Amino acid sequence: MSNDQPTPGQPPEDDDPFLKKPQEPSPPSEGQPYGSAPPPPPPPPNDPYGSGGGFGAPDPLAGMPPLAEPGKRILARLIDFLIISIPLYLISLPWGGAVDVNGDGDDGFGDAVASGYSGHQLLWSIIGLVVYVAYDTYFTHKDGRTVGKRLLKLRVAMLNDGRVPDTGAALMRAVVLWAPALLCCPCLWWLINIVLMFTDKPYRQGLQDKAAKTVVVVAR
Repeated sequence: MSNDQPTPGQPPEDDDPFLKKPQEPSPPSEGQPYGSAPPPPPPPPNDPYGSGGGFGAPDPLAGMPPLAEPGKRILARLIDFLIISIPLYLISLPWGGAVDVNGDGDDGFGDAVASGYSGHQLLWSIIGLVVYVAYDTYFTHKDGRTVGKRLLKLRVAMLNDGRVPDTGAALMRAVVLWAPALLCCPCLWWLINIVLMFTDKPYRQGLQDKAAKTVVVVAR
């Protein structure tokens, strides 16, 4: 009589639908005794950035959804930026606005650079940084998808195992993404990250992805 009861102590299935899918066991090879367990597959590299695998090691993306297209990533980021920046700017209007547009323009570009971070604007930049980082950290840790990524059917995944990033990884990713963009070099920072989305191989990682060891994939 067959017994279909689960083996005692067996862990429940993980409910994360984005985890890598385990591979089916292969049939016994020639010369292997029937009924003996096949040799376990080689473990995935613990460090996809250097020392974890070496030549011939399993690809960390094996079993995960395909990488996201750079164009969709840029559009998703723009949606997230507008979701935060428009309300933040409207809230700042009673205090003079988050951006100073009242200069007389006599000194042209040089005057704009010199006054680019007055005390007023620096304060709102710091407030904006806190809001952006909190937004990105919360949604990335929640299920890997900000509002923009959800609309474009994308998600952030840990490179080594495909899981939703934990709080530490989500926070690291958000800080690296937003701190330089809001406090020192926005144009250069966005340019570098956009170029990396198209040129970085093999995982299309921006600087924030490299810091947090994440990738952006299609959310099936």
